[in-house]
Amino acid sequence: MSTTTSHTPPESEGQPEEAAGPGGRSARLIQNEATTEIPVHLLFRDSGTDPVTVPLKPAVVARRQGIGEQPRLRRQPPVRRRPLPEVDPELVERPARVLPGAAGALAGACGIAGCLATSWWAGLLPSGAVQALGLPASAGFGPAQWAAYVGAGALGAFGFGGLARGRTGRAWVLGLFGRYRGTVRRTGLLWVNPLVLRRRVDVRLRHWRSEAMAAADPDGMALRVVVLVVWRVRDTARAVLGIEDHEAYLTECVEAALARVPVEPAGGTRGGVTAARDCLTRLVAEETGPVGLEVFSVQPVRVEYAPEVAAAMHRRRIAALDARQRASMLSSVVDSVEDTVTRLTVRGLVELDDYERKVLVRDLTVAFCSGRGEPS
Repeated sequence: MSTTTSHTPPESEGQPEEAAGPGGRSARLIQNEATTEIPVHLLFRDSGTDPVTVPLKPAVVARRQGIGEQPRLRRQPPVRRRPLPEVDPELVERPARVLPGAAGALAGACGIAGCLATSWWAGLLPSGAVQALGLPASAGFGPAQWAAYVGAGALGAFGFGGLARGRTGRAWVLGLFGRYRGTVRRTGLLWVNPLVLRRRVDVRLRHWRSEAMAAADPDGMALRVVVLVVWRVRDTARAVLGIEDHEAYLTECVEAALARVPVEPAGGTRGGVTAARDCLTRLVAEETGPVGLEVFSVQPVRVEYAPEVAAAMHRRRIAALDARQRASMLSSVVDSVEDTVTRLTVRGLVELDDYERKVLVRDLTVAFCSGRGEPS
C-alpha cells in the first residue's frame, strides 16, 4: 500500500495554499520574487500501483533572466564533415589501343610508294627516268589518278603521323571528340591514332618543395613552414580529366592541411615534426586520393616563427633554457653536498651537531655554486 505524504510550507515563506488541480488532485504553486507561478503536480498514481516513471534530465544551474524559467538544454548536433565530390565513376584509367611503331612505318612507306606509282601513272615522272627504268608509257592525268593520289597520300600521312615514342615515366591520355579513349604507358616506338588528342602526363615519383606557408604551433603562435611533398600521379584519367589542374589542387590541399594541423618547432616536447608529418600526410592523401594522386609524405623541412612574433618567442625560449639550466645545476649541487656530508659522517671523520651540519651544508653549497658558475 503506497501513501502520499504532502508537506505544507510555513506561511512565513510566502507560499500560497494548495489549489485544486484537474481530476481532484492537489496542485502546488511555487512563487517568489524572481519567478512566476509554476504548478507542480505530484507524479504518483491514486491507486496502489507503482509510481509513474519520469525520465530525468540534467540539472540546469542558471535561470533565464527576468522570467524565472529554466533554459532548455539543446543538444548540439555533431558537426559532420561534408564528403568530397565524387569524380565520374566511369572515369578510371584503362590502357589504350595502340600498335607497334613498325605498323605505322610500313603504312607510311606504302603511302609514299603509292604516290610514286600514281605519279608514273599520271605521267608526271621525267621521260628519261621512265625509259631508264624500262616502264611503259603513262596513261595521262585523270580522275582515277586524283583518287589514287588522295588515297596514297592519306595512307602515308596516317602512317607517319601516328608514330610516337613512349618514354619511361611518361604517359599519354588519349581523347577522341571529347571522350576518354585510354592511357598509353608503353615505351618505345608506337603507333597511335593521329586523330586522337594526346595529353602528356608525368607519372614518375615527384617531389615538391613549397614556399613558406602560414601555420600555427600548438599554442596558436604564427609560424612559417616549408614542406616537402613526395607524390605521383596514380590514375592519369582522373588527374587530367577529372580536375582542372592537379598540381594546383595539391598545393591548395597542403595549405589547407597546414591550417588544420598544429606544427611544433624543433626542440619541442609534444611529438615534434614527426607527429605533424604523419597527420599532414594522412590528411593530404585523403584529399587528393579521389582525383588520382598518391601522396607518400608531407614533411616540414623548415619551421620558424613569423616575423611579428619571432623576437618574443626567441626571448621566451632563451629564458626557458636558462631556467632549465639553473634547475639542473641546483640539483647537481644539492646532490654533491648531500653526498659529501653523508660520507664525512658515515666514515666518522667528523662529528657534527645540527648547527655545525647546517653551517657545513651552507659553506659547501656556496663553494660548489661558485665553482660551477666560473667559466671554463
